[in-house]
Amino acid sequence: MQTWLADEPERLDRFLATRMPDHTRSRLATAIRGGLVRVDGEAANKAGFMLKPGMRVQVEPIPASEPHNLEPVELPLDVVYEDDWLLVVDKPRGMVTHPTQSFQGPTLVHALLARPHTLSSGQAPYRPGVVHRLDRDTTGLLIVAKTDGAHASLAAQISRREVSRRYVAWVEGIPEQERFTIDAPLGPHPARRTLRAVRAEGKAARTHVRVLSTHGQRTLVTVRLETGRTHQIRVHLASCRMPVTGDKLYGSGESSGPLQLHAASLRFLHPEDGRQVGVFAPPPADFIRRELVKREDVEDWT
Repeated sequence: MQTWLADEPERLDRFLATRMPDHTRSRLATAIRGGLVRVDGEAANKAGFMLKPGMRVQVEPIPASEPHNLEPVELPLDVVYEDDWLLVVDKPRGMVTHPTQSFQGPTLVHALLARPHTLSSGQAPYRPGVVHRLDRDTTGLLIVAKTDGAHASLAAQISRREVSRRYVAWVEGIPEQERFTIDAPLGPHPARRTLRAVRAEGKAARTHVRVLSTHGQRTLVTVRLETGRTHQIRVHLASCRMPVTGDKLYGSGESSGPLQLHAASLRFLHPEDGRQVGVFAPPPADFIRRELVKREDVEDWT
């Protein structure tokens, strides 16, 4: 059993994350819910439990998770850009980016492993090559690194907010302004741990939105991410009473049809020579009025 003393007010899961870096935050949250963590001798079953200075935290040994099956699986991939250092994939709807504890089926990673090239080590053994991710039902562009050097460069650009990531989406409702910015911190949903919500104590998140077209009670928008939090676009738009059409998680509960959110444009500096790389992918066939999405409308605004 490992034991520490809290030296400042802090959430229990964050406290453990800094002291047990070999475990993911989700793994630590599972251990907390499973009764493996005690605070001052009492079982703590909430990841958000607030520690006070002087409290004693004890953790029973956390069982190792089952390793992910990373056998290559040949799946069709739409590669829109590729060289010796990286590739950009247009991810289809329904494809999970990498394996998780809750999803063990074929993913983008399995398909990448079946291709005849190397992949970077990634941020974890089950995420080779993955620089950033998209939700399962979001379509569009993803950067994949072939070398560790390329991965480090691209990840640093994303961290410094130097990668331009632009999306298109249909939303329910009609915005009052043609252009607006949603600046609202995001954190875990208070009741549903797999979701996110606008929270005052959350991490800073900023989304820029421009209206492209309005049809009936739906609006086609293009979105520029300044930060890249989990579910950021979906949560931000829903918080403004404009949920993404087809969003069964953050919509009204009556959403039908596929999620109308597509990562259409990426611009970044090449990790090898510093030249700018710009890639565009039109929305898939099941995107409403996809002919209305023009590259210049998505990219040529600030």
